Formats: sequence, structure tokens, C-alpha cells
Amino acid sequence: MQEILGGVCAPKGFKASGIACGIKKNKQSDVALLVSEMPAAAAGIFTTNKVQAAPVLVSKQRLQKGTARAIIVNSGNANACVGPDGMLSAEKMAAAAAKMLGIDEDSVLIASTGVIGVPLPVEKIESGLAQNQGFLSASGGNEAARAIMTTDTFAKEVAVEFELAGVSVRIGGMAKGSGMIHPNMATMLGFLTSDVTIDQQLLHKALQRAGELSFNRITVDGDTSTNDSLFILANGKAGNKKIATVDKDYQIFETALIHVCTGLAKMMARDGEGATKFIEIKVSGAVSEVAAVQAGKSVANSNLVKTAMFGEDANWGRILAAVGYSGIDFDPQTTDVYLGGLLVCKGGTAVNFDETKAKQILSAKDILITICLSDKSQYEATVWTCDLSYDYVKINGSYRS
Repeated sequence: MQEILGGVCAPKGFKASGIACGIKKNKQSDVALLVSEMPAAAAGIFTTNKVQAAPVLVSKQRLQKGTARAIIVNSGNANACVGPDGMLSAEKMAAAAAKMLGIDEDSVLIASTGVIGVPLPVEKIESGLAQNQGFLSASGGNEAARAIMTTDTFAKEVAVEFELAGVSVRIGGMAKGSGMIHPNMATMLGFLTSDVTIDQQLLHKALQRAGELSFNRITVDGDTSTNDSLFILANGKAGNKKIATVDKDYQIFETALIHVCTGLAKMMARDGEGATKFIEIKVSGAVSEVAAVQAGKSVANSNLVKTAMFGEDANWGRILAAVGYSGIDFDPQTTDVYLGGLLVCKGGTAVNFDETKAKQILSAKDILITICLSDKSQYEATVWTCDLSYDYVKINGSYRS
């Protein structure tokens, strides 16, 4: 498996791009469209928030048939909590895309991101699509990735190429998200494409596992959004033998999908609102994988840990305390904590360590926190987060204005 360029357009049979329809105040591109040349197996996973935006509700319903042709996405407006008009606006978005593409309306999935509680000016999207008939391109993945950004500081794309029984196949992806990021989906939108031929139920199975090991293991600020959506379209254009069982080809495909999703998820954590540092938290020796994830998320969500990382303060007590209130079963007296490769806590107690070395480790842009709960278990997990800086407050204190 090797990483390649192209994002969502790297697999065969996909086109995409982005245009400015006037939803964002800064006149930047704010609508992305992604289309497959042929009907594709489709799957999606969504926010666990009970407050769900109209595009989430519409897309959930449309995915029940298991196929789709296109996805339309807008940024700058969440189309959430606006009453019945939200559903109508989501359906109008899809209808406008379907009309431009000459396909059925129910084969178009929808996603939105931006401010909650403000009606979506869907007429701007309808007008923008009508005036930009030829904007889609087989090299338009980056334009689409930029169109879905809100407070993101860079476009997030990953694509890979690998082989299934001698046939070259690809997976591409793009995502957005840098705030309201929390496990069990975040204020994130993710879009994946593949030219693999695969059974729809197995596609959904692989997506769930990939999402669990990537997007559900990042956090920026502990907030879960109303709009979180992760889609995948697989159109079979590569011509491989159909993946119909959980066999070797399925495992290869799932591994590649996890790689793409993990790459995108790490980008989101690295691009956290106001972030100055990317933090990787590895937990080992837990009683189960679930416990390892739970402990890691507890540390990753601790504002005290995150501010200590911002201040480059080797305050390991905050890390141990966060594990302590995580709710997992562990023994503090067998727990060690490392910053980078530096042991700062042994058996739940202080050790003499080089403060200068610790400061050097924490001054880096990438920081590794390792928590060894015991040497009697093999269960482990990794989660990713960022520090909490002054700029996070500045960004979110004036988000609507």
C-alpha cells in the first residue's frame, strides 16, 4: 500500500470540485460536489447527538437502499435546528445537484457544516449550481476539500493505492473539522471513495471499524456536533473480484480504509482550533481495548492536561488523575507515565527526572504521552488530541460574528 495524490478523485470513476455560492461571508468556496460515474455501494455513520441536523436525517433515510451516485456538501451553515424548513432545504440541495448531474434525486446524499440555528439560503446553492454546470473534474478533489472547510486552516486529504489479488485498487478521502471535535463522531464531515467492488453490508462493516479506530479516537474540545457524517462510495470501477465475504481481500481493504481514516483523523486533531501542539496518547496494559480507549479519551479530554501541554509544563499528576476518573479498572501502583521517552511517574508516584529534558520534549510540535497501566495485559489503544490555547477561546468567542 502506498499513499498517492488526488484525494476523493484518486479512485477511478469519480469527479469533484467546489464553488462559491455566497453562503460564507468571505466569498470563499462553500459548496462541494462529489459524483461517481456509476451507481456505487454506499454506507455512512453519523453523530450520536440526539439533536441532528436535517442533512443527517435525510442522508440516513437515503442510505437505506445501499447505493448512491453523488454527495453535495455546504459549509458556512449547519442547516440544523431550523424546523421543517431544514428538511426542505436539504432536499432542495439534493434536487439541484441531481438536476445538474441528470440523476435521480434520491441517489444524492447531503451534508452541511457551519452555524446552527440559521436558515440555509438554499436558493444560493441552486443558483450557484445552475451557473457552474462544468465545474466538476477528475482532478477536483482538492477544490472540494477546500470548499467544505470552516475554521480549518488546511484542506485534509488522503489517498492510497494497493492490490487485491493482483488488481490495483484505490481509496481516497477528504474531511473537515477542527472544533466541536469529540469521540463518537465530531463536528466532522468525512467523505471516502473507492473503486473497489464490494458487498454493501461489508462496506458498512469496514466503515464502522475504520471510524471506530480513527475518528472516534480524536478529540479537540469534548463537544459533539449535530452534523457529524462519514460517507463512503465504492463504485467497482477497478474491476476486482467482488469482496463478498470476510476473506483476505476484505482484510486488506479494511486495513487500507483504516489507514486513510486514521490519516484524516490525525489531521483534524493537528488542526484543532487554536492548537499549537499535536498530542498522541498511548495506553497499554489495560483490562480490555475498550478500557484502554476510555482511559486515553479521559486524558485527551482533560483541559488541565491540554493546558499543561500548551504551557510546556511536565505536570504528570494531571495525566494520572485523568486516568483515575476515567472509570476504568486499574491499579495506580502499577502505572507508569512517560512524556516522550522520559519516565516521569513510576508506580503511581513521583520520580526524579530531568526537568530540562522534559521542557525540551514538550516544546516540540508533536508530543507523545505513554501510559503503561500494567505489564500483565496486552490490550492497548491510541487516541489523538491537541493542546488548549488562548486562541481556542478567541475563535469560539466570536464564531457567529
